[in-house]
Amino acid sequence: MLFLVSGASRSGKTQLARKILGEKGIPYLSLDWLMMGFNSGMPEQGIHHLLWPDDIAERMAPFLLGMIDSLLADDVDYLIEGEALLPRTVAGLIAQRPGKIRAVFLGYARTEMATKVAVIKQHEPAGGDWLTRQSDHYIADHVGNMIAHSKRIKAACKEHGLSYFDTGADFCRSIDAAADFLIGDLASEH
Repeated sequence: MLFLVSGASRSGKTQLARKILGEKGIPYLSLDWLMMGFNSGMPEQGIHHLLWPDDIAERMAPFLLGMIDSLLADDVDYLIEGEALLPRTVAGLIAQRPGKIRAVFLGYARTEMATKVAVIKQHEPAGGDWLTRQSDHYIADHVGNMIAHSKRIKAACKEHGLSYFDTGADFCRSIDAAADFLIGDLASEH
């Protein structure tokens, strides 16, 4: 089974992937790592960290679709997480490969900007990271963009019949619910 986790920046995609790795031993690949590989190693492809997530997803789609076909051919459980997956692309993958792919999208469409900024700053990793090293204005702008992006993701998930989990109100409970949706009955299928 291939598990896909996508959604807005700072919505909990990596936490969900790590939870599944820890609980079920299902390895994961972050699309951020691939995107930065293109950014640094193949800049001529025009895939870089300054693009809007939808633009990155569009540009990486041919590569990802080829990679997904290879993963499915190997018939192993694997999880891919990152922003670079669009709901319409995921819906197409699921339709073409029934019973082989499960997907969730995460976002925080119902969150107030100030609340999310405070949470980001409160849970800053030791030494910071790319976002927490920025100014408060930059962080607020990023969060505002991601709230708007979350609303678009939520609407697209509804349009394509995909599962969307809002992590804004109760982050831990939403991550647990998304994990249960993805892998909750995995043992009974094998």
